[in-house]
Amino acid sequence: MENKYIIGVDGGSQSSKVVIFDLKGNIVSEGKQPLKPMIMRKPGYVEHPDDDLWDSIVVASREAMARFPGKPEDIIGMGLCTIRFCRVLLQADGTLASPVMSWMDVRVSKPYEHENDNVKYVTTTTGYMTHRFTGRFNDTAANYQGQWPIDTDTWQWSEDEEIIRSKNIPRDMLFDLHMPGTILGSVCAEAARATGFPEGLPVIASANDKAVEALGAGSLSGNTALVSLGTYIAAMVHGPTNPKDAKNFWVNFASLPNGYLYESNGIRRGMWTVSWFEKLLGDEIALKAKALGMIAEEYLNREAEKVPAGSNGLMTVMDWLASANEPFKKGLMIGFDGRHTGAHMYRSILEGIALTIKNHADAMTQELDIRLDRLIISGGGSNSSLFMQIFADVFGIPTSRNIVTGSASLGAAICVAVALGAYDNYETAIKQMVNVRDTFLPDPEHTSLYRKMNDEVYRHLTTYTDEVLKKSYPIFG
Repeated sequence: MENKYIIGVDGGSQSSKVVIFDLKGNIVSEGKQPLKPMIMRKPGYVEHPDDDLWDSIVVASREAMARFPGKPEDIIGMGLCTIRFCRVLLQADGTLASPVMSWMDVRVSKPYEHENDNVKYVTTTTGYMTHRFTGRFNDTAANYQGQWPIDTDTWQWSEDEEIIRSKNIPRDMLFDLHMPGTILGSVCAEAARATGFPEGLPVIASANDKAVEALGAGSLSGNTALVSLGTYIAAMVHGPTNPKDAKNFWVNFASLPNGYLYESNGIRRGMWTVSWFEKLLGDEIALKAKALGMIAEEYLNREAEKVPAGSNGLMTVMDWLASANEPFKKGLMIGFDGRHTGAHMYRSILEGIALTIKNHADAMTQELDIRLDRLIISGGGSNSSLFMQIFADVFGIPTSRNIVTGSASLGAAICVAVALGAYDNYETAIKQMVNVRDTFLPDPEHTSLYRKMNDEVYRHLTTYTDEVLKKSYPIFG
């Protein structure tokens, strides 16, 4: 296996990324392609335009292969990870019958409605991409949470007729399920021509994007939580059982066969809100950053480092995208006075994310009766040392980031390494392929301040503001 390589495909909510790793988890080459803006042709409908998920992977794949310095025949396999909670409707030949429904689409939270006779299959984004790469109607079992007739104990389709009727998807419309770390098929000639990947390359099952990200971050211990800084942000810990009556977390399939990932409540537009605020500040910030030889985010982080912990009392409630059951929710900034600048607002958003996730993580860990002793942060936001320190201070525990911050692609590669025998098990693969970049220790004074701020004020804010928003929602929507 010396001088061998693995491809990790990560189809995310905002972009598609393809990374080629060596067996030590080092990035050898990579490609990235942003997704097109969503289509919203009806209220509540949120769709990916055209064949954007596949097309973006094709562009990213060709870019990664063009930069790959090794021999294509030394690539041993490909791991596939894509967005969860989407719904894909396919015709009999496996082509799209309609645009892919985003996880934000109201229809994915409801049972399937058969409205188009051209629809032969109902699947996930991993199922669709597996078919595009292999030509087979196979999928990982670990990307089926929500409105699917799946038995979460057996990881197979339910045999309970009542469950099948309630989801309204008969067995002949569903793909065949396979466990993470098994072979789904091999890259077909058509996909090889499109992507530049070697024809016949094994395609390995991983899981949903959050589970694969947790694996790639190396957070296997139940006392180590991963906070994934993406469009959706949540805290996650691994566990061996499948609780059915959880109140403060939900149970997801892990990227480990027969393992589970416990996931806290989250923030629906987490890093999206950070990007939104950067754009809101406009060209002036971009120009100032450019003059200093940095990007806007780096400039904002530098300015926000000068702002004291707690942002002089400016607090942000991270509700920029309301859930279907609480449509009145809105994002809030409260506590302005003359001291506050754009840097205060930026830091307040970062603190709002950390405090919100801390409260959700506390509710989850208390119910599970575990105590966290370490935090791992993944995603692009972890490149901010300020953000890392805020998390360490808010949680009051050591907080690490890895060299590979976009850990979903690495998690997919780890699945390949185990499936094809490069490593005997997931624990060994993680030790060999996941490399810590640095660790941030909490500042006791800041931790004390954030605890007081949270216990006395922040965690109670929405108790009061929700009543106001319930009255404004009928007026403004």
